[in-house]
Amino acid sequence: MTLLGHPLILKNYLEPISPEMKVKQFPIAFLTFCSVAVVGAKAAEAVSFTILADGLDNAKGLSFGPDGALYVTEAGTGGNGVCVPSPSAQGDSLCYGTSGAVTKIENGTFKRILTGLPSVALPDGTGAAGPHDIKFDAKGSPYVLLGYAANPALRDRIIGDTDLGKIISPDFNTNSWSSIADLANYELANNPDGGDLVSNPLDFLIDGNNFVVVDAGANDLLGLGINGDDLRAIALLPTQILTNPVFPGPDSVPFDPGQVPPPDTLPDTPPLQFPVQPVPSAVAKGLDGAYYVSEFTGFPFPEGGAKIYRVGADGQPTVYADGFTQLTDLEFDAAGNLYALQYANQSAWKGNLEASLFKITPDGDRTTLLGGNGLESPTSLTLGPDGAIYVTNRGGRPGQGQVLRIDPKPVPDPSSAIALFTLGIGVTRMRKRKCAIADRQVN
Repeated sequence: MTLLGHPLILKNYLEPISPEMKVKQFPIAFLTFCSVAVVGAKAAEAVSFTILADGLDNAKGLSFGPDGALYVTEAGTGGNGVCVPSPSAQGDSLCYGTSGAVTKIENGTFKRILTGLPSVALPDGTGAAGPHDIKFDAKGSPYVLLGYAANPALRDRIIGDTDLGKIISPDFNTNSWSSIADLANYELANNPDGGDLVSNPLDFLIDGNNFVVVDAGANDLLGLGINGDDLRAIALLPTQILTNPVFPGPDSVPFDPGQVPPPDTLPDTPPLQFPVQPVPSAVAKGLDGAYYVSEFTGFPFPEGGAKIYRVGADGQPTVYADGFTQLTDLEFDAAGNLYALQYANQSAWKGNLEASLFKITPDGDRTTLLGGNGLESPTSLTLGPDGAIYVTNRGGRPGQGQVLRIDPKPVPDPSSAIALFTLGIGVTRMRKRKCAIADRQVN
């Protein structure tokens, strides 16, 4: 199973995009205020965000560098090169190109600083796999994780010499890189879960002198030394058996052709029980030293079916939190709060890609920091030194990806007189009037 290419019209951007583009403030708080007046939601859940970058090609992972800049990977849009079969696109193929990139966001502008990275994608640029994540070690050296999303046996035989499915060490000054470790080849040689041969490394972290990686295609958690040695499987995520699954109907929306089979290939009546692959999407290290792994889940992407697993020293996954839908990333803060990013609040084939950002306290309390209101199909998050949360938004869409800065601090409660005057809205105005003002602020 691939992950939303993750388990996305061909463009070959090899020059910086919009280097002078300035950030835009999106007044989402006004939308939230209007919702508060109507449905009575807690004002503590109202947040605002700023768009730092836009127009990215299948934006994926992001991380702050030692220089304080924010770096984001773009999986690209594949290309017009040779193609390999997609394991889940019902006969379509992933075609190779060098449209992958790393983009740097700094001082209100963004530009590509590493280009020509390998990428595969469906002909329309969706379902892309390429640069999926970026991290910096304690010395400030960068590493980039490259996905693949196909059978590793076909990579070298069909595509040839490529770094898809590997960890690389880039040099931004020379626009070059060297290979550190071949994760796709590990799946080919070992296939730890015993299932179909598919590799799609999606997310990783640096833990001391080691990398810890989730392979969404192989359904496993991998560990290896930072120099590429001692590559091994740490844990395998379990397949869940879904009872009375809900399959897409004839009116379903193909949010990613690489993920959802055509309706005419599905049975008229879904089986009573259906196996669903975990499709691990992210890994974070907790204050207890354990690794926490999120799952996107495989088809049919059951609502409430995604879990967060804790993997201790014994390598056995246990459920830490559940009830999510298509999770894409995790990160802990210094206080032990876990932030989780949900790709869609419904099974994405329903056509509604509104998403959510959650905060889970150490005692298990869960708060929705942002739900919908501009958050759509996000793929990754990181916590900034300024206390803000940074998210790659619209991450599965070529040419539409964004990077958001989300301020998790609550805005004033618009139900109070002081807050209303602070916002420039008189206490005697009607709620309907407040919503109209909100609309004008957004538009």
